[in-house]
Amino acid sequence: MIIDILTIFPDFYTMFLETSIIHRAIKDGKVTINTHDLRDYAHNKHRQIDDTPYGGGVGMLMQFPPIYDAVQALRKEETKVFLTSPQGKIFTQETAIAMSTFSHIILICGHYEGVDARIEHIIDGELSIGDVVLTNGDIPAMLITDAIVRIIPDVIMEASVKEDSLFDGVLKYPQYTKPESYQGFDVPKVLLSGHHANIKKWREEQKQVVTSKKRPDLLKK
Repeated sequence: MIIDILTIFPDFYTMFLETSIIHRAIKDGKVTINTHDLRDYAHNKHRQIDDTPYGGGVGMLMQFPPIYDAVQALRKEETKVFLTSPQGKIFTQETAIAMSTFSHIILICGHYEGVDARIEHIIDGELSIGDVVLTNGDIPAMLITDAIVRIIPDVIMEASVKEDSLFDGVLKYPQYTKPESYQGFDVPKVLLSGHHANIKKWREEQKQVVTSKKRPDLLKK
């Protein structure tokens, strides 16, 4: 898989790409992640990629030409292009699983007060990480990238991915580690029993209990 990220802050990704699972996935050749400075595609000597909106309004908009040229330079036949935007479809684990099968993704990081609406003609969709507005789209781009990469086969253990919260639409069961008891707080006896069938049954039940308590909206879906 190749992920190309179009941003005005390419240096923002240095630590992200050199840390933990993402770094290992890149090193092992499971994914190639490139950052591209949108200012390199500016149409003026000052490398400006924003301007005032037609019709008036507050703030500045990202211009269409630099984004169009960048996408055209990077696009392949199988490429999927997405804009990070609070107006987009909420990015979920289900979305991440679907996107992990793509061979090439371009993520465009929004900034300023928005993006020239003509961008809608060259993207496959907009992605939002929730009903919140951020200063730019780079944090969402990192989040989306991280969620996708960890699902790619052999990046982490497949069994671990399948045990994740939201993999099957509900939250994960409670987990405990040593010591068995501390300050009157005890590990559930079933987990100490060594009875694998009972443990499995308890965990399946607890997934429903935890989801009902913390995210009842998931059960309604």
